Amino acid sequence: MPYLIPQNIRYAPHMAGGVKDASTDPGAAKIPETDMTTKQIEDRLIKARVSLLIDAPWFGNLATRLRFIDATKWCPTAATDGRNFYYNRNFIAALKNGEVIFLIGHEVLHCVYDHMNKKWLGDRNRVLANIAQDHVINLDLIDASIGDQIRLVEICADWKYRGKIWEEVYDMLKEEVEQNGGKVPEGNYTLDVHLDGESGGQGDQDSDDANDGTNGPIRYTDEERAEISEEVREATVQAAKANGAGNLPGGVKRLIDHLLNPQLDWRELLAMQIQSVIRANYTWQRPSRKGMDAGMYLPSMDREQTIDIAIAIDTSGSISEEMLRDFLSEVQGIMGQYNDFKVELWCFDTQVHNRVTITADTVSDFEEYELAGFGGTLFECNWEFMKEHNIEPKKFVMFTDGYPCSTWGDEFYCDTLFIVHGGGYGKPPVAPFGLTVPYSREEGAMAA
Repeated sequence: MPYLIPQNIRYAPHMAGGVKDASTDPGAAKIPETDMTTKQIEDRLIKARVSLLIDAPWFGNLATRLRFIDATKWCPTAATDGRNFYYNRNFIAALKNGEVIFLIGHEVLHCVYDHMNKKWLGDRNRVLANIAQDHVINLDLIDASIGDQIRLVEICADWKYRGKIWEEVYDMLKEEVEQNGGKVPEGNYTLDVHLDGESGGQGDQDSDDANDGTNGPIRYTDEERAEISEEVREATVQAAKANGAGNLPGGVKRLIDHLLNPQLDWRELLAMQIQSVIRANYTWQRPSRKGMDAGMYLPSMDREQTIDIAIAIDTSGSISEEMLRDFLSEVQGIMGQYNDFKVELWCFDTQVHNRVTITADTVSDFEEYELAGFGGTLFECNWEFMKEHNIEPKKFVMFTDGYPCSTWGDEFYCDTLFIVHGGGYGKPPVAPFGLTVPYSREEGAMAA
């Protein structure tokens, strides 16, 4: 008797938000029920894991921490909660060896990217989030040559999403759904069941095995879910230290770099960058103390506490009102740190708007500054504007969400600092030149 597995398993109990399931076409892969035992299936999974340890040790190392659980009663393919690898015997038996390796790699990346963490979801639709995450993971695996792409069932792997983070893919999918009358376009089929640690076991809650993963996903408290996320982060770092970050997807490399090399607070970096443009000279009015200690009179440094920079605020349609308030607050904070300054300020979308020159004497004018634009996005217009008006800033600071429609600008014209507000994506892009400082909201603005 064949085992029928839906090619689209987005039926999981998260179908809210007005998105219609594309699985109304009951296309299904006919998979025979296997005669293999749980022990035989797990031997196959272990063999695949050993192959990963040899050929892709970073993946293999992380795969060894996942405990195999036969979840055939409730799981049509596979799933993970960060600690366990749930599998369906029939599905594993029907896969080729390379596809099993791909499947294990898929669950490993769900753990590494912390896709079980509800805080990343926000008010997004669960269905589209799951699809977006699968696109990113599957393309990562294909790029890194982890096993063989699964052909038994259709999976999400559209190359137009290559190199993007899942939140960005989500926004693109959302737009497609809206254009498609609320229905998810065909071809967006998730490979596995996506868990968030909330779904409880489906067996007798009083029985000993009610929460062992065989009758339903293991239930976790909020504290346990946070503990699992921390365990995965530590394991990710240790695997990178032990095996390096050689042939890994770009998204994984960025994550590992962030974990291994925590960055300075963004405001500290911003202050350091602006401080670097303050001119300094020598003065005899205050001799150097070091020279006096040695019996010599030498000049000391006379640093002018004046900044002369240009600031551009991205006012394209992708910038929310909340982000604009953040940008204005930080601009005010920059000026509030110095007794004397000259700031060329403007906003832009596809062209520059409302250029003003603000000094310490005219700082009150900033309170009346009006934003304009709110159209498309063209970063190049800033450099064209500066060249046209002979503006040659020692430091050009751009507040943006980091999503230009074309290029990022002229890397050779001036020293540029991009302050990138992640907005809805959480993990902002990095500019190909200059310095990119990820914005994060903290208690109080810079001016506080």
